[in-house]
This record gives sequence, structure tokens and C-alpha cells, in this order.
Amino acid sequence: MVDSVQGKKHKGLVIINTGEGKGKSTAAFGMMLRAWGRGMRVAAVQFIKGDTSKFGEHMAFEKMGVEVIPAGRGFTWTSHNLDVDAEKARHGWKVASEMILSRNYDVLVLDEITYPLRYGWIEVSDVIDVLGRREPMMHVVLTGRNAPQELVEFADLVTEMRPIKHPYAEQGITAQKGVEY
Repeated sequence: MVDSVQGKKHKGLVIINTGEGKGKSTAAFGMMLRAWGRGMRVAAVQFIKGDTSKFGEHMAFEKMGVEVIPAGRGFTWTSHNLDVDAEKARHGWKVASEMILSRNYDVLVLDEITYPLRYGWIEVSDVIDVLGRREPMMHVVLTGRNAPQELVEFADLVTEMRPIKHPYAEQGITAQKGVEY
């Protein structure tokens, strides 16, 4: 769609927040909040967080009536059964795919999806195919470290977070309520 006043295109964006630094999910949830405030239909699928997760964003989105679907069991790299993690990720992708193609959302966050992509539990080509078939004005935000190059090339906007200084890693300061969780 072209804006006749500015001569610029309007289109739904594929946005990737990646890198080793903190803030990938936080930025995505900030975008969800902004879109929700504008009356847009928003949701998230979280590929690491589990059913019992109760982070600050979960409590806030619950109060707002925003759908956040857990599709993991916690931090995969500490798992004792990767087969279960892989199955949860594949199920999460099935749910996310249906949401993307449903025409029921304006903004969808696929939080920490890069991990199941990196482990080969979800095919990058499948993600690109589904994203290519979404509604023209739908925005999809993907987060996580090590975003696959094919996905980076497909995306409209890619931001790489990089750490400069971190209290947990460098100073022995524990995770803080309202900052990390």
C-alpha cells in the first residue's frame, strides 16, 4: 500500500532482535505494548518459557488480556530431555503458524524462536514460507541469539543487541525483579 501524501509504502514488517546482549525480548514486548495501546491485536508465542513461568511480562499481559502462549519448558540448554523440548518447540511452531495465517493478529512476537531454529527442531525455510504468506500489514517480531542468515536476509528490520557491560555476568549481581524477570 502506498501513502499518497508521502509516497512511501506501508507494509507489515518482519523484525528480528538478535545478538548476545540483553533486551531482545524486552524490545519485542515493548512493541507489543505500543501496538496494544493503538488498539492493535497482539499476541506472543514463547519458545523457551514454560507453562509455569510467571515473569513480570506474563503478569502484565494477563492483566491486559493479551495472549501469551508458552511453548517450552525453560532454558533448553539445561534440559535433561531434548526430545521433549523439540516436540514442544514443533508444537509451538504449529500454533504460531496458525496464528500468523489466521488473520486475527496485527502483531505477533515469536520470542526466542532462534533456539529451536538453531537446533534444527523447526526448519528455517518453513518459517520463511509462512511469514511470506501472512497478511500484508501483519508485523512479526522474532527474537533470540544467532538468528539464521536466511532469516536475517528475509527480514525487513534486524537489530543486533551486543553487551557492553552486564551486572550479572561481570559483577556477580543477581537477576533483578522488574529488570530480568
